[in-house]
Amino acid sequence: MLKKQVQCPTCHTTISVSGEPGEVIQVTCSTCGTAGKVTFPNQVIAKPTKAIEVMHLTKAYGGIAAVDDISFSVNKGEVFAFLGPNGAGKTTTVEMIESIRTPESGTIRILGRDIKNSFHEVKERIGILPQEFHSFERLTVRETLQYFSMLFKHRASIDSIISAMNLKADEKKVYKNLSGGLKQRVGVAIALVNDPDIIFLDEPTTGLDPKARREVWEVIEGLKQQGKTVFLTTHYMEEAEYLADHIAIIHKGKIIAEGTLDELIDAYGSENILLINNCKTDDAAEVMQAQGFEVAQHRNGDLEVKISYKDQVLEVLSHLRHECIEYDNISIRRSNLEEIFLKLTGAKLSEAAP
Repeated sequence: MLKKQVQCPTCHTTISVSGEPGEVIQVTCSTCGTAGKVTFPNQVIAKPTKAIEVMHLTKAYGGIAAVDDISFSVNKGEVFAFLGPNGAGKTTTVEMIESIRTPESGTIRILGRDIKNSFHEVKERIGILPQEFHSFERLTVRETLQYFSMLFKHRASIDSIISAMNLKADEKKVYKNLSGGLKQRVGVAIALVNDPDIIFLDEPTTGLDPKARREVWEVIEGLKQQGKTVFLTTHYMEEAEYLADHIAIIHKGKIIAEGTLDELIDAYGSENILLINNCKTDDAAEVMQAQGFEVAQHRNGDLEVKISYKDQVLEVLSHLRHECIEYDNISIRRSNLEEIFLKLTGAKLSEAAP
């Protein structure tokens, strides 16, 4: 079974469609009623090759499990987000994969090699941006990249990295005079000096303002377009939602959920919410409740109506029209990772640190 997301050409609503290879599916937009077809390619999609495989990984400190028997894999060319609160075990896990820490048990393979015996064969093929990255304050951006490139046998073009990271205007500036966002961009650039296949980014946007964070996101998107595999650890759910092809949620050392964003929402998300802005009638909520809908009403006249499937949008609008209830506009909000984390753990992501 294949899945696609298409956009309605009339009202731009996103529609999820499932089908088999070669199948043509008739679809109708639940918002505006526009009909169309979605064709699935008649081909067998090859199973992705694994860039990283982690099996039954365990690490404890003082008898407390920081990483508790976790297993997952990362496909080549994808952005993999390892999402969880501070202290959940993200950095401990990634440092074991990077061979910085030694696991108590478990197996780690990078590009098919067991790193317990063969890390020297793959270390030239990975790049690392550690958490709370710092560099030499008195070196310029170009000098910094030149210095770190000397540590590797295989080296990428410094000019190409500076261009790809949009650092040309800043290459002669010394590191200590750079903004926080530029420093993180330099950190990512350093991780690219050996032209790696896999790049580990540990909390790359922590402490950055929204503009600088977006700039780092653009860099990560660029890495994916280059065919790089990106292992991203983060405690920002919006970062994982925006960037990741695959997400693993870790809490208290255990992976509690894993999949694409759509898979996680389908498995653990709540019902969709139809937001009706600025209803002009005081009894609009009562009207919808009488039709069996669960409704929340805000003081500004907005209504939130829970819907189990998108066709219910037309039902709601039909009831509003029948009762001559006017409103400004509507929108659909689906579950997000924050809601999923809350459902699985009973705590918000920002409040779940041990």
